[in-house]
Amino acid sequence: MHTAVVWERKDYQGLENSKATTENVMKGIFWATMASAMWGISGTVLQFISQSQDIPASWFLSTRTMGTGIVLLVVSLVMYGKKTFAVFRSGREIMWLLTYAIFGLGANLLTFYIAVQTGNAAAATILQYLSPLFIVVGSLVFKHDRPLRSDLIAFVVAMVGVFLAITRGHISQLAIPLNSLLWGIGSGITAACYVVLPRPLVKDEGHAPIVVLGWGMFLSGIVFNLYHPFFLNTPPITGGLVASMSTVILVGTILPFSLVLYSTHFAPSDVISIVDATQPVMTFILSIIFLSLKITVAEVIGSVLVVVAIYLLQRGRRKIETPFDEVS
Repeated sequence: MHTAVVWERKDYQGLENSKATTENVMKGIFWATMASAMWGISGTVLQFISQSQDIPASWFLSTRTMGTGIVLLVVSLVMYGKKTFAVFRSGREIMWLLTYAIFGLGANLLTFYIAVQTGNAAAATILQYLSPLFIVVGSLVFKHDRPLRSDLIAFVVAMVGVFLAITRGHISQLAIPLNSLLWGIGSGITAACYVVLPRPLVKDEGHAPIVVLGWGMFLSGIVFNLYHPFFLNTPPITGGLVASMSTVILVGTILPFSLVLYSTHFAPSDVISIVDATQPVMTFILSIIFLSLKITVAEVIGSVLVVVAIYLLQRGRRKIETPFDEVS
C-alpha cells in the first residue's frame, strides 16, 4: 500500500525457508521488488487523482476502502472459507480490529492522501517512509526501552535527510507547503500505528494477514461512507478516473500485498526488506517523468539518507530481536 507496509511485510511473513537456494532467494527478491515498485506507482497515480482530477478526499477514501475491502474479503473467503469470520469471535479481537481500521488504516490513508494532494507524492512517500523510526521512538517513549546505538545513528541520519529533502538545503524555505509537511509527518505516525495495531490479531490470535487487512479496509470503508457515501456527490466518471481508481485499488493494494506474501515463501524477511527502498525511488522517477517534478541535488541526497537511515534501523534491530518483536 505505502511504506507503512515495510514493517508489516516483515511481521506478516509466511514461511522462513532456512534451506532456500540462491534461485529461490532471487525469486523472492524479485517478487518483493515488484510489490514495492507497485506501491511506488500507486503513490504517483494518487497525486494524479488528488490534483489533476480534483477528487475530494472523502469520496476517494470511501470508494477506495470499500472497493478494496470487498475484493480482499472475497479472496479471503476463497482461501480460508469460514475462518474469514473468526476475527469476530471475541470482544478483544473486535476491539483491536476496529482500532486498526480507524486509527491505523483509515487514519493513514487519509493523512497520506492529503499530504499528496497539498504537496507531492515524492515528498509524502519519503515522510511516510519514516514509519519504522516512529515505531522505535514510540517504543522508547511509552515502554521506556533503552535505545540502541543504531537507533540513535538512524535518527540523526534520518533528520538530516528529511531536512535536505524538504528544504532543498535552505533552512528559510520549504520544498513543499507547511500543511503538506505536517500531513506527511502525520502519515508517518499513522503508518506506524497501521503496522503495530494489527499485531495482536496476527501474532496472538493467528489470523491470516489478508483477512485482517480485508476486514480493516471494509470497516474503514464503512466509517468513511458514513461521512461521505460513495454514491453521493460523485465526481464526473471519466475513463481517466476509472483507470486511476482501479490502479490504486489493484496495483496499490491487492497485488503488492499478495506478492509480498508470496515472496516470503522463497526468501527470508530480512533479505526481502532490503528492497523496501524501491517504493520511494519508483515514486521519484515516475513523478519526474509524468508529473514534471523538479528535484534538486539536495533533495536527492536527503531522500537517499532517509532510505539509508531506515535500513540501518532495521538492520540494527534484526540483530537482537525476532521479526515480530523488533520494535514492539
